[in-house]
Amino acid sequence: MTTEIISTDAGDARITWHRADEARLVLAVGHGAGGGIEARDLRALAAVLPGHGVSVVLVEQPWRVAGKKVAPAPKTLDAGWRGIWPAVTGPGLPVISGGRSAGARVACRTAGELGAAAVLALSFPLHPPGRPERSRAEELLGAGVPTLVVQGGNDPFGRPAEFPDGPHRLVEIPHGDHGLVVPKRAGITQEEALAAVTDAVVEWSGSLG
Repeated sequence: MTTEIISTDAGDARITWHRADEARLVLAVGHGAGGGIEARDLRALAAVLPGHGVSVVLVEQPWRVAGKKVAPAPKTLDAGWRGIWPAVTGPGLPVISGGRSAGARVACRTAGELGAAAVLALSFPLHPPGRPERSRAEELLGAGVPTLVVQGGNDPFGRPAEFPDGPHRLVEIPHGDHGLVVPKRAGITQEEALAAVTDAVVEWSGSLG
């Protein structure tokens, strides 16, 4: 594991590499507006994917590095993401642009211009809770590259059945909330839920090359 500070137009970002011994892909994955790279699904991906030929880069946006508690406007998040891109493409491998929640929106919005090979959207916030009329489906549908959505079955930001048809693939984590946390009464444990996340990403990434 290695960590670098990257200067961007939005301030200094921090990237942490979890490298595969014989990498064929890189997954650069950002956090959401309510947390950082300590999110359990991001940590699970960083632990599992290198064993399957995918180097994982956990990306901390400049606002988190600066210790701020509130995420900035989308255009500032996009600027931070653009700024780290040269570092993650440095090894010369195809890069999956990924993120959870707000980070998934960033990945979708910027995939085309940055030349991402694919997009991984964890807990894509299809709409604010209780406001389905404020849909962000256009961001998801506009990614323009192979896209995997991993969504909790009880995510108040958009349950799987609410998602529009499109070219993306959607994997449901039963009973999962926006953090992909499952309640104790669910038919699966939290460990099994995280395994479902990593299994889905391993299988999907294997189809990319």
